[in-house]
Amino acid sequence: MSSPETYPDELLYHPEHDWARIEDREATFGITWYAQNQLGEIVFVDGAKIGDDLKQGEPYVELESVKAVSEVIAPLSGRIVAVNEAAAEEPDSVNRSPYEQGWLVRVALTDPAERDALLSSAAYRELIA
Repeated sequence: MSSPETYPDELLYHPEHDWARIEDREATFGITWYAQNQLGEIVFVDGAKIGDDLKQGEPYVELESVKAVSEVIAPLSGRIVAVNEAAAEEPDSVNRSPYEQGWLVRVALTDPAERDALLSSAAYRELIA
């Protein structure tokens, strides 16, 4: 069962249905409520490793659901400094809590100016409407 549909204002959004919570020169990434709802029940999270370099707009992890396997796109470039092992152990946490318990990775940003290409919550809601 997923959480209620929300798109927190403090996050920035990539058009490929990913979010970034930016704090100084680091950011936490995950998928949006819309993405987890489209995927259905997530049963497997795989691919991200500490030390991996991510490039904005390129895939960095795979989510397997009962419907499909989907690549998750990096909303910003950076180096992974933390991976949410709890999401790998309990993949349905991405459905239940996509913005809190269901985060995927934390990265040290390599180009913080890329944030200017991301969408606000209002702009993202318009995109998916």
